[in-house]
Amino acid sequence: MKASKMKFGINYIDTKSPLHALNGITKFALFIAWVTVVLTTFDLRLIALLIIVGLGLLKMTQVPLKVYKPLLIGTASVLSLNALFMFLLAPGQGSVFMGSSTVLLELPAGYSLTQETLFYLVTVTLKYFSMFPIALVFVFTTHPTEFAASLNRIGVTYKIAYAVSLTLRYLPEVKNDFVNIMHAQQARGLDISKNTPLFQRLQNVAKILGPLIFSSLDRAEEISNAMTLRGFGRHKSRTWYSLRPLTRQDKLLLAAITLVVIAAITKRLIDQQLFWYPF
Repeated sequence: MKASKMKFGINYIDTKSPLHALNGITKFALFIAWVTVVLTTFDLRLIALLIIVGLGLLKMTQVPLKVYKPLLIGTASVLSLNALFMFLLAPGQGSVFMGSSTVLLELPAGYSLTQETLFYLVTVTLKYFSMFPIALVFVFTTHPTEFAASLNRIGVTYKIAYAVSLTLRYLPEVKNDFVNIMHAQQARGLDISKNTPLFQRLQNVAKILGPLIFSSLDRAEEISNAMTLRGFGRHKSRTWYSLRPLTRQDKLLLAAITLVVIAAITKRLIDQQLFWYPF
C-alpha cells in the first residue's frame, strides 16, 4: 500500500514578510493578548473578527497555504468532534445559557437539537479555532534563538528562555517523527485514509500517537543529557548572538496590544450576559 505524503510544517519559515521583522517579544505579546481576548469573550461577533484578522495575518506571513492547510483542516475536524461530544454529554447546555429553548430537530434516543444549543456549539467551536491561526503566525515568523534572547533580555532566566527555544525547534522533529511512524504503521496495514470509517480512523491515529509520545520522551532525555554534558546551567548568565532590540514599530504595536486587552477585559466586565445571542 502506498503511504500517503503529508506536506505540512510547524516551524520557522523565513519569507521576509513584515511580521518577520517584528521582535519576538512583540509577537509573543500579541499571541498572549490574543488568547486573553478569546478567553474573556463569548461574543460571536468578536470571535468572527478575530478569525478573519488571524487568517489575514497568516496570509501576511507569505507562507504557502499548502504548508498549513492540513493543520487547519485537522484542527477544524477535531473541534467539530469536540462539539459533537459536547452535545451528546449536555444537549441542553445552550438553552441553559440563553434562557430559552427553540427545538429545531428531534433526534433518536431522546435527544433534541435546539436553536440555542446549536448557537452555543458554533460559538464555542469558533472560539477555540480563533486561537489557532495566531499560534501558527507566531511559530512561522519567530526564530527560536532570537525569541529566547529577547525573553532573556526582559528578565526571563536564560534557562527558561533556552527551554522555550528548544520547544520551538522541536516542533518540526515531532512532525517528522509522526510522519515516519505513520509510514511504518501503514506498511503494517494500518489505514487512515478516507476509505476507513471515521471511528476506525481515529483508533488508527491513536496507534500512531502512542509511539510518538514515547519517542518524544526518549528524545527529550537525549537532549537533556547532551545539555548536561555541555555544561548548560553552570553559569548564571549567557550572551546571545541573535539578540534583536525593540524598534519603534515594536513599541507602538505593544502599546496597541495593551489597549486592546484592556478594552476586551472592560467589555467583559460591563456585559451582563456571558453569551451574545441576537435571537
